Amino acid sequence: MSHTYKRVFLIVMDSVGIGAAPDAEKYNDQGADTLGHIAEHRGGLCMPNMAKLGLSNIREIKGIPKVEKPLAYYTKMQEASAGKDTMTGHWEIMGLCIDKPFRVFPNGFPKELIDELEKRTGRKVIGNKPASGTAIIEELGKEHMETGAIIVYTSADSVLQIAAHEEIVPLEELYRICQIARELTLDEKYMVGRVIARPFIGTPGNFQRTANRHDYALKPFGRTVMNELKDAGYEVIAIGKISDIYDNEGVTKSLRTKSNMDGMDKLVDTLKMDFTGLSFVNLVDFDAMYGHRRDPKGYGDALEEFDARLSDVFPLLKNDDLLIITADHGNDPVHHGTDHTREYVPLLVYSPSMSGGKELPLRETFADVGATIADNFHVKMPPHGTSFLADLK
Repeated sequence: MSHTYKRVFLIVMDSVGIGAAPDAEKYNDQGADTLGHIAEHRGGLCMPNMAKLGLSNIREIKGIPKVEKPLAYYTKMQEASAGKDTMTGHWEIMGLCIDKPFRVFPNGFPKELIDELEKRTGRKVIGNKPASGTAIIEELGKEHMETGAIIVYTSADSVLQIAAHEEIVPLEELYRICQIARELTLDEKYMVGRVIARPFIGTPGNFQRTANRHDYALKPFGRTVMNELKDAGYEVIAIGKISDIYDNEGVTKSLRTKSNMDGMDKLVDTLKMDFTGLSFVNLVDFDAMYGHRRDPKGYGDALEEFDARLSDVFPLLKNDDLLIITADHGNDPVHHGTDHTREYVPLLVYSPSMSGGKELPLRETFADVGATIADNFHVKMPPHGTSFLADLK
């Protein structure tokens, strides 16, 4: 099997946007700038490894010097799909564009959906609003235990979450309820990305969520580059949330992670493996812990920690390895609301065999990443996206 690069390591820094996209206004996100605002808030970011690759050559970020000879090819990418959530961004990276956005429910779910869920499950619904999972079980756990009503809530993402006490609603029943919710929300008028079972135990004032969480994702609406790689006999190692995001489609091996640093540990493990194909990691803490919580200080610390870990990555890269670093949307921690932001994302592409990097043309879809990976392994190209493989010298 001929290929330019034997192994491709793809890092998605979840939500690390690099400035408002041209259509940001349509999403009420004009002026959003995840990296820029975090850097300003701290009086500058210290990210020497990303600086060497050429991060500030894409666009100057306070504290990160622009370098004369960047190691990586660099540019930014614009999202072609409708929406700004994790699934849309990731599916597009692997060549699948979404023209109908997944829906978010800032005021809870429509009455007809809740009525139908109550009818089919035989249980009343309480909650039905955006909330933190731990806060809502504190608030409604006692009522749930007394009445048997299930707790339904959502977040800034396209999710329907159902919390229930394991001694009140047995796990099998909770999972069945979630399957019913999944079927109901496949309808185009709801377009919910994921349904999540959130079981807990304990007593009022002392509830704990258990490890029996279960995600009911949507299958990608078409084949992705990962399906093509797997079917052609290549490895597709999914690290962190990746297997959930694609509902295991096109995955040959899945490695769970607890944090960004655990994600980097697992990536380093794959750098030490002998395989041919793709190692694909999502670093979710940027988004979940700091973006949605509007914490620019914590976000900046996490970016600097990530940068430091690249010192473990570089020495393990071989001449026929390719490292791609990008993001899936923005989540500007100083922007209004607690939602994702519609932004450009950075793209840095590096191999030790390169004679030095330079600017790539602006990418008009994230699918260019998937197209390049498909081109490298000579598998079927996705319907969207243009390969930049030939530009890498």
